[in-house]
Amino acid sequence: MSKANHYQLRDLPSVSVILDAMHDDISQWGHDAVTDVARAQLEQARVSVKSGSPAPESPEEIIKAIRATLNQSAEPSLRPVFNLTGIVLHSNLGRASLPHAAIDAVQRVAAGASNLEYDLDAGARGDRDSHIESLICELTGAEAATVVNNNAAAVLLVLNTLALMKNVPVSRGELVEIGGSFRVPDIMHRSGCTLVEVGTTNRTHLKDYANAISADTALLMRVHTSNYRVEGFTHTVPESELAALARRHAIPFVVDMGCGNLIDLTALGLPHEATAQQTLRNGADLVLFSGDKLLGGPQAGVIAGRKDLIAQIKQNPLKRALRLDKMTLAALEATLKLYRHPTDLLQALPTLRLLTRCVEDIQAQTTRLAPIISDALGERYRVASVAVASQIGSGSLPQEILPSAALAIRATDQRDETLRTLSEDLRACRKPIVGRLKNGALLLDLRCLATSDEDDFIEQFSGLR
Repeated sequence: MSKANHYQLRDLPSVSVILDAMHDDISQWGHDAVTDVARAQLEQARVSVKSGSPAPESPEEIIKAIRATLNQSAEPSLRPVFNLTGIVLHSNLGRASLPHAAIDAVQRVAAGASNLEYDLDAGARGDRDSHIESLICELTGAEAATVVNNNAAAVLLVLNTLALMKNVPVSRGELVEIGGSFRVPDIMHRSGCTLVEVGTTNRTHLKDYANAISADTALLMRVHTSNYRVEGFTHTVPESELAALARRHAIPFVVDMGCGNLIDLTALGLPHEATAQQTLRNGADLVLFSGDKLLGGPQAGVIAGRKDLIAQIKQNPLKRALRLDKMTLAALEATLKLYRHPTDLLQALPTLRLLTRCVEDIQAQTTRLAPIISDALGERYRVASVAVASQIGSGSLPQEILPSAALAIRATDQRDETLRTLSEDLRACRKPIVGRLKNGALLLDLRCLATSDEDDFIEQFSGLR
């Protein structure tokens, strides 16, 4: 270390000197918190000086860094973002946006006591499922229903209840892996049942299931291939035939629907997806589906079907470990009630509103915003309106695309590093902007950008230039 560096180290202020200048900060954050950050900043300055970098010019510079660190630590970790990835139900970005009715319902029950597990008529302990069971039955045609914290939990609970230490035949073409390396065979193993693979990846026949049934078979199960599709030389057994086979052997037929759907999507110009009502009419004894995908509500796993099976499931001790809290129940109830008014559903449910948004409106929006964003970014970037394809996301209709439009931002120096830096800067905004890098451009798909949010979106670019 040079003599100059030695003097710079010597001139660094002590912790006590820094603290004497931060009385107001200590009142706000507490003595220990300010002290810890001050020590960390001074240690960082010492390491920097020893490596040959200049020391902070004054104690005020160190204090400024301490305040920035303290303010940053106070920011919530879970924050709203602009989802401009082109994936409407993005698993990493929170999936479905809740309708206003659900948000209002959460606020009502979150502020104080509620009748979560209290029967107001009887004046005694109640069942938290009572708030949504009849509503699910009304909308699906099921005899009974229960809910848990997500669809994976629903699969786990059903198998652990009905198939513990028994066999469950599943087609090899349905042994899916979804996000986060979550695999159906793994959840079946954890549930305590034994997977019996039948058929092949592309073709499974009724005889494959029939040959796999033995005295140790607990149920037949169909799993929705949520994030891929096999096409070409394929064959799957219709649900009605599997249901008939299960009835002949007096075992339940369970369908893991994955994304879950309660309406005819084709009537809205969207691709076909089976509904829970159809699957139950096809003979399924139980259907399992998510609350935060096509349903458009909070994260939840819905189990609906035969009353006797639901009763068994609710007696499983795991049900308590997987149950919903009061806020999720309130949001789910409010979301489901919207389905009682199909004509108003598009406006009331953000998921359907975004999925059915007119491509001409999105194109007009990108055309309108392109010159504004171009001006905000300056000469380092070029901004244009381009046609792109959005996806539904979260394993829902994986091959189907939705025509959309995006702001395509390209660097004038044509360097990928320049674009990556911009992408990082946008993710560091007050309200982060998340897009996608593709073919030398940063694409901001505006399908999920509401007109009412445009001013806030533009404001994020103000500090970038």
